[in-house]
Amino acid sequence: MTNEQVPPRDRAPAAPGTRGAPATPAPRTPRTRLTPAAVVGAALRLLDEEGLETVTTRAVADRLGVRMNTVLWHVKTKRRLLELMADGVAATITYDDLPEDPAERARELIRRYRRSLLAHRDGAALVTGTYAAEPHTLRFADSVIGALTEHTGSVETAARTCFALIYFTLGLTQEEQAQADADPARLAEAVSSGRYPALFAARAALTRETFPDRFEDGVRRILG
Repeated sequence: MTNEQVPPRDRAPAAPGTRGAPATPAPRTPRTRLTPAAVVGAALRLLDEEGLETVTTRAVADRLGVRMNTVLWHVKTKRRLLELMADGVAATITYDDLPEDPAERARELIRRYRRSLLAHRDGAALVTGTYAAEPHTLRFADSVIGALTEHTGSVETAARTCFALIYFTLGLTQEEQAQADADPARLAEAVSSGRYPALFAARAALTRETFPDRFEDGVRRILG
């Protein structure tokens, strides 16, 4: 084959009767418009796959195939991104088929909150420390305080009890999600030294229950 018979690179072969005519450019596929929801969704997927420590605005931008400034245009800062992610976790809480009894309703809402945290890798660590004054988070808090107000007859008591329930749930769930790093044998050896008699006496009670058992017991103690 001679050089004249080789089509020019990156050019479609000419149609009969149009030898040498430039090829018509292929139409571009329009890029889907990026939204804050898409950014948060990508960040939550990154969280689930690689953990909280990997979640940065640059890593989210790389995952979306855009510049970091494009992500920052939608979420402003990493802290804001984490707040929106925390609200995304709260978005999975459902409110159907709740008990009529206010104390049981509050208990069930906290159970559903715990499940929403456990549904994401490092979910409790993500939510801890955020101040997500966003619709899903506010709806959950409003539902819990409403149930507790009906149960206790006091808005102030309801607010304080709500704090206690949420802080307890966050702390216990964060420990539960990190349990792969736990070393029960090390703890047993440490309390058997004779320097911690109260812990030694309580060692069975401290290690016997599962995390779901501890959760139910703690909620029961807080609600009375």
